[in-house]
Amino acid sequence: MPPYDCMFLFKPHIAKEAILDLVVRVGKHVSGRNGVVTDVKNLGTIQLGYGVKKLDGRYYQGTLMQMSMMATPEINKEMHYLNKEDRLLRWLLVKQRNTKFGLDVLEDEGRLELSNFSQMSKLDEEDEEDEDEIDDDEEYQLEEEETK
Repeated sequence: MPPYDCMFLFKPHIAKEAILDLVVRVGKHVSGRNGVVTDVKNLGTIQLGYGVKKLDGRYYQGTLMQMSMMATPEINKEMHYLNKEDRLLRWLLVKQRNTKFGLDVLEDEGRLELSNFSQMSKLDEEDEEDEDEIDDDEEYQLEEEETK
């Protein structure tokens, strides 16, 4: 399942409970379609560059929320019920491209197993300790030459 970000721009006078109600409803919709909500962020009140006209007036600011999820590609067509939601000024669903997750992060070099990965990190730590000892010796030698 590909990862998606869904941005919601709410009207500024909407209560936090109503905002959370809509976000939970969308989250339940995603999980009902075998998706997973991975993160929800409140980005606060923002000033808009232009007014968004709705039936009840024109809005120059709004509350912005971001929901990250992993869902099936059909989720875009299924979320068009948000167009009728009167608490929203705008909403946008964006598919994240070139995102690596799971074992893809470990590259294609034989699909390193996690047990080998932990051994590799131990080797890296030992190399760093050896480099620190070499650096200390070089500093000491420089100080001796300056005093002579």
